[in-house]
Amino acid sequence: MAHQPSLCRSFGNDHALVFLPWRVGSRYSGGSVWPCKAPSSQYSVVFHMHVFIGFCQNFTQLFIVRTLQGIGFGGEWAVGSVLVGEIVRAEHRGKAVGIIQSGWAVGWGAAAIFYTLAFSMLPPHLAWRTLFWIGILPACLVLYVRRYVPEPAGFKEQKKAPPQPFWAIFGPNLFKTTMLSALLCLGIQGGYYAITTWLPTYLEKEHGLSVIHTGEYLMVVIMGSFLGYVCGAFLADLWGRKPTFSFFAVLSLCSVITYLLLPLTSTEMLIAGFPLGFSASGIYSGLGAYLSELFPQALRANGQGFAYNFGRAMGALFPGIIGFLSQSMGLGRAICLFATCAYGAVLLIVFCLPETKGKILKNF
Repeated sequence: MAHQPSLCRSFGNDHALVFLPWRVGSRYSGGSVWPCKAPSSQYSVVFHMHVFIGFCQNFTQLFIVRTLQGIGFGGEWAVGSVLVGEIVRAEHRGKAVGIIQSGWAVGWGAAAIFYTLAFSMLPPHLAWRTLFWIGILPACLVLYVRRYVPEPAGFKEQKKAPPQPFWAIFGPNLFKTTMLSALLCLGIQGGYYAITTWLPTYLEKEHGLSVIHTGEYLMVVIMGSFLGYVCGAFLADLWGRKPTFSFFAVLSLCSVITYLLLPLTSTEMLIAGFPLGFSASGIYSGLGAYLSELFPQALRANGQGFAYNFGRAMGALFPGIIGFLSQSMGLGRAICLFATCAYGAVLLIVFCLPETKGKILKNF
């Protein structure tokens, strides 16, 4: 999201466009019906269509490409997360899924480095386009790695049973689980995007940082983010899913209030960025494993995809509302308001869901 200010100046605020279609991708990913690798490869290709954003000349073109990318990501995450969750033993599922999730921080760090270089060497209208063109590189790596990923044994057994319709996740036995898990994802992701989407703008506008200094501050946040993913992954298997969510939610509340409301010096803000990234990303680590354990085999991809992408689609509204409220209450206070509400909701929702640590995945 580091390129957002220049992108918005070119075409307007399109932040929600990539999130809302993710829900569509999760619905049609097919991971509960077709082999996981097939739709995952197809959606990976669509997901990486964001390279064409660099060639867009108007808002209509941008809307179409971002929508396709959103559909691709919705399917890619739903199928990929289920695939990892089903091929790893129960005692290591939290660590495996969480550590894989840490790749997000690695990509974010690479994007921040390229952002700093691009905006330092190129004019803004060309710099943001260059960032999207570079995005073709990880696409090639993903397609190569996919060739060596096996199908989970659970899916092979499930093929013998008749397929379940998507709306079965709203049936009497799963309705409560589906809605609570969707709200949990909304709290986690709404808080995350309230912070990370506006962070470069906050540093630039509220603290007068240049592109170079903004990149430096973001790198501290990103380093904290990476370690948060890794630590959260181990804690999810050590403490359990619910205690880990609660711990990181409380830590996120404290970090957000400290970073955005207290009168910190430049050095103190630099240091405070580490726990901010650590907590906001650490809460993600156990999410993929937890969602896999909440739904039966026949509906796992549908249930997990709906919950996760519902959270992203609704969470996409947060940055837009924050931008509107920032005009009257200031950007820092607006971010803090939404982030604290989101993480406070996580604490409440976690108490209503079951603990699933060590659960054996089967068609229960």
